[in-house]
Amino acid sequence: MKSLRVLLSISALIAATSAGAVAQAQDDAWQKQKAERFKPFTAAQTDPIDAAVPKVATAKPKQQRRALVFYRCEGFIHGSIPYANYALQKMGEQTGAFKVDLADTYDVFNRENLEKYDCIILNNTTGMTFPEASQQIAFLDFINGGKGLMGIHAASDNFGRHPECRAIVGGEFGGHPWNAGGNWAFKLDDPDHILNAAFEGKGFWHTDEIYQYKNETYVGPKVLRLLVSLDMGQEEVSKMIKDGPREVPVSWLRKAGDGRVFYTNFGHREDTFQNPVILRHMLDGIQYAIGDLEADATPTAEIPKVDPALSPAKS
Repeated sequence: MKSLRVLLSISALIAATSAGAVAQAQDDAWQKQKAERFKPFTAAQTDPIDAAVPKVATAKPKQQRRALVFYRCEGFIHGSIPYANYALQKMGEQTGAFKVDLADTYDVFNRENLEKYDCIILNNTTGMTFPEASQQIAFLDFINGGKGLMGIHAASDNFGRHPECRAIVGGEFGGHPWNAGGNWAFKLDDPDHILNAAFEGKGFWHTDEIYQYKNETYVGPKVLRLLVSLDMGQEEVSKMIKDGPREVPVSWLRKAGDGRVFYTNFGHREDTFQNPVILRHMLDGIQYAIGDLEADATPTAEIPKVDPALSPAKS
């Protein structure tokens, strides 16, 4: 019996050492890729962001707020990540709505550390996989326990090994027929919703890459309050798929336990973070997730039908 216990202890130690070595190798690979991809900004890159960032918070913070902006990638690395990080930092500074801590290592996901934050922002993370079960638990408990989650673009290209986390976001990436070089039409599913205030009740055109979601992962309007979708009434949009027209949501909010979630698929391109309307939409979503901006999260399927605000003819 004693020999068996020793053997089991040795096996557990080997497994832990092996897992630690794998995690360290992943960390080293990410840090190398980050150094290669993300270069220091010039004024020509930051000035347009500075001009576009909202100067005033939509809602007065109930207390000092802090957001953890996580931008680790295990898959595709978006060049817009540092632009978003910079925009979020400036947004917090200029509006006073929140302070930002940037992070890209999974050790931030522990109960004690997360107690400092009101919201986690996933900035174009891809393939997120928590090395330790306790980190996933801390992430889920943070949100379900009454805090917030905000996701930008590739925040939905995550959690293939963590279906509970994927479900909280709302779905998983299933391709992007609407590529980054295209100028696409968008409708407001809920024109008068407070988190759509930036669009002033009007559909619009915007250049960005837009995802569709794997059917088996998308939680749908019975869970989500849909805010913005592709406007399939525009042939330029609908012709990109063979099984359309069909609904392709872009921005939504939801409740998750006692917590709040806002997600937008905008944010693939660097210049999206130079667009004042999109940045206001993001700020409002963050303030909702933090808990300072009251917003109706009743799922779309449970409310009376709303006439959408369609996009105008392309000029």
